[in-house]
Amino acid sequence: MQKLLPVLFICFLIVSCNAPESGKMIFIKGGNFMMGSPDNETDRDIDEMRRRVFVSSFYIGKFEVTQGEFMELMDVNPSNFQGDFLPVENISWFYAIEYCNRLSMKEGLTPVYGFDGSNVVFERSANGYRLPTEAEWEYASRAGKKTAFNTGRKISAEHANHDNYIGSTSVGGNYRSNSWGIYDMSGNVFEWCWDWYGIYDRNDTVDPQGPAAGQGRVIRGGSWINGQNTLRSAYRNFFPPGSGNERIGFRLARNAQ
Repeated sequence: MQKLLPVLFICFLIVSCNAPESGKMIFIKGGNFMMGSPDNETDRDIDEMRRRVFVSSFYIGKFEVTQGEFMELMDVNPSNFQGDFLPVENISWFYAIEYCNRLSMKEGLTPVYGFDGSNVVFERSANGYRLPTEAEWEYASRAGKKTAFNTGRKISAEHANHDNYIGSTSVGGNYRSNSWGIYDMSGNVFEWCWDWYGIYDRNDTVDPQGPAAGQGRVIRGGSWINGQNTLRSAYRNFFPPGSGNERIGFRLARNAQ
């Protein structure tokens, strides 16, 4: 996975007793934070330019979507590392949004994604399941931290599945959660986000959704085989939306209404 370019003030988390029906979603109270990384952060890339962003309240998956969950709705499991409780991987961005729509319909919710020819339309006001935006992902990953990692200035093998230590993906919950109770935001599998990859628009700071087009959709969080630099909360990468590999999965998000 190569990049195209060489390129907080945080409100607290509330765990809602009225979470979405899946039972594995955590309520994130919206607020302002500094998205991106400071100039002196080790391994910083120039596409991590800092900007203050406001994110509305939303739900996010406590765990990455598993193969068992994916298979139940999609009747297919393309994952390289097989196991019902392992994260689904080797799926395209299009497969991930199709899963979101199918889960929404199963639970009687309004699907978030529509289609205008070959273009995917994001109906932000819909109450169904969706992918997190890049800003939402980083906000949830940081969990109130301003440091490079959501564990602080360093991250260890007990906090994340990375650097090919175990040679495969791992079951959600095997590593410590961040301080907001969300697991595997660092390591295990990269996670698809809604946004096209591009340089941040410094004027787009309230619930930003990224550029209107691009060559790849954003992936975040690092994976089981990638090094520590990719586990930083600000680290960005992208991948063609029609492709996937054993390093990329996803987690759900949903509007708080």
